[in-house]
Amino acid sequence: MLWTKQCRMECAVANKPNNNVVTPRPFDHKRLKLLILIVAYNHENKIENVLKRIPEALTAYETEILILDDSSSDKTFEKSHQLAASLSKKFKYTVLFNPINQGYGGNQKIGYHYAIENNFDVVALLHGDGQYAPECLPELLQPILSGTADAVFGSRMIESRSALRGGMPLYKYVGNTILSKYQNLVLGSSLSEFHSGYRLYSVRALASVPFELITNKFHFDTEIIIQFLRAQLRIVEIPIPTHYGDEICNVPGLRYAWDVFKSSTLAGLQDYGILNELKFDIHTDESPASKYESKLGFDSSHSYAVDAVPGGSKVLELGCAGNFIAHSLRKKGCTVTGIDIENVAAPDVDAFFKVDLNNDPLPVSPKDFDIILTLDVIEHLSQPEKFVSELHDRLSASPDTQVIASTGNVAFFIVRLMLLLGYFNYGRRGILERTHTRLFTFKSFIKLFNERGFDVVSSIGVPPPYPLAFGDNVFSRCLLRLNKILIHLSRGLFSYQIYLHLKPRPSLPWLLERANDRKLNATHSDT
Repeated sequence: MLWTKQCRMECAVANKPNNNVVTPRPFDHKRLKLLILIVAYNHENKIENVLKRIPEALTAYETEILILDDSSSDKTFEKSHQLAASLSKKFKYTVLFNPINQGYGGNQKIGYHYAIENNFDVVALLHGDGQYAPECLPELLQPILSGTADAVFGSRMIESRSALRGGMPLYKYVGNTILSKYQNLVLGSSLSEFHSGYRLYSVRALASVPFELITNKFHFDTEIIIQFLRAQLRIVEIPIPTHYGDEICNVPGLRYAWDVFKSSTLAGLQDYGILNELKFDIHTDESPASKYESKLGFDSSHSYAVDAVPGGSKVLELGCAGNFIAHSLRKKGCTVTGIDIENVAAPDVDAFFKVDLNNDPLPVSPKDFDIILTLDVIEHLSQPEKFVSELHDRLSASPDTQVIASTGNVAFFIVRLMLLLGYFNYGRRGILERTHTRLFTFKSFIKLFNERGFDVVSSIGVPPPYPLAFGDNVFSRCLLRLNKILIHLSRGLFSYQIYLHLKPRPSLPWLLERANDRKLNATHSDT
């Protein structure tokens, strides 16, 4: 029989561990609590075969078998109870029935919640139709037991031809291959397949991701992989035998493929700040500086600002958490005073002040500086009009001080396209970062400063930071050049950011004082 073929320990590591993630220690085998979760739906004639094939070797652990009947219309629940009573000498059994069908994903959620609530260490997912071999459980369990994996997937595609020999229909084989290649591309992973339902999870890892937010449908397996990848948890694949028998497939193929494609694409776009899905908003580094990246070395608001500041200038940088600009300016002989709402670890500035610009006045006199940088700051303020007015008032006696400001362009064509498709999601980064309180176009950003006493020396459209998204390579450099050409055609449509170089207009009191000085000097000359 095909099912007697042993699973071989040929592991494929799907993603590299992040140094910021605490590596789990090996489990104590004698105290290991293992939950075998069997999701069942109309499996009255299959469930007995599955239960009898669970290896006795698993009695070495504190093993419980949970059968979750997802509101079957046959006698799966009754048959499971009878089997649990007759087989209970080997393992502890629990049989539950969902009064309302929860779907394939929803049924898993209940089981994983059960595992967390009852302090299990590992949960293994089996299907009640016998499609996946219970005999492989001891081998699949090993990477989690040794502390080298947070999840182990049984893969039918590591040896892809074996999937066909095991009876996988050709159309499913082709669809599996194409979808998995696409998902690896957009998610930056290297899994042999995303669509095996044979899974083992560390319960600690499950508890660290919001699996309750993802779909209840069949592409639950894809979405929980995305969560694990984004949380930088370690996934190991082990080859398993493939079996397709006379079981009835409840998965709607085209709908499933579309759902997988959509979820993977949305998760991939989220990395570029274009969209945001709460269920995929998982990050291991939440330090204030973690969301700041240097945009120096290519066309960006950072590089434009550094180039515009003359060497030896006195610079006031509002929002200095990244340290990138201050570091570059000090190389030009500038003295830099930094202000930020967060404490900055080892700020690369000559002086630093922690200030909330929404509530506190500037702790230094703006007129004492040659250049004031407000890069990607204005959009975070609750009352940007008030801030700009007060800044002008304090600069009115020093019209030679220049201001450089930048912000995201909400009229960028990608945002417009998302609006056309009905999306307007705030996220962790990008134009629609969730901490932004105001959104601007070129006209509204210029108007903000014009109406409050500033003249625009120059305004520039900034392309997206392609090198951050795709790496600093020929492809991203070509995209930058192309985008710059498009900005010349329509900067309002193709600019990712708005960059303004500003000078304060002299105030009326300042002008009157200078006029009086001139009048007084003229009187002295006549005398």
